[in-house]
Amino acid sequence: MTDTGEITVLLEAAREGDRSALDRVLATLYQELHGMARRQLAGQQHGHTLDATALVHEAYLKLIGRGAGSAQFDDRAHFFAYAASAMRSVIVDYARQRLAQKRGGDLHRVTELPENLEGGLRMDEDMLGLDTALTRLAAVDPRLTQVVELRYFAGLSELEIAALMQRSERSVRRDWQKARLFLLASLQEAPPA
Repeated sequence: MTDTGEITVLLEAAREGDRSALDRVLATLYQELHGMARRQLAGQQHGHTLDATALVHEAYLKLIGRGAGSAQFDDRAHFFAYAASAMRSVIVDYARQRLAQKRGGDLHRVTELPENLEGGLRMDEDMLGLDTALTRLAAVDPRLTQVVELRYFAGLSELEIAALMQRSERSVRRDWQKARLFLLASLQEAPPA
């Protein structure tokens, strides 16, 4: 990971409206963001138009779409939390678009959230069900949602998340377990009539 002090200074400048500072943060952390995206898209079927580079670039567009003056990243953890959230948004939009192109693309809910994410994310109706469950979780506990986004969408380990959030690895592990239980229960609920 890049020098935290340098990133903090650049984030402070970006918070004050310096667009070039935000661009420098993104350029500095591009390889890490690209690695996160590559891990998440690993194992995808051929024929997908979303690759790691496209995912990072789309997430960047969502980031700058907020405007440099509204970018509020207190530190590296906030930046990566937002990057994970932006990647989630891009992946969910991509899954929606793919389903809209399919004939009879009615939604089905996923019945499990894997512990091991080595196979990458699936870009299908399961992703849309997960997105809905994450929105529900955010209303209950935003911190748990952030852990899920960092782990599931950014592909970070519990140790990396603990360092970013300045918490113990054990507490992050507990949050991940709580979030998984909530999401599994939410995903298995019957649809409203």
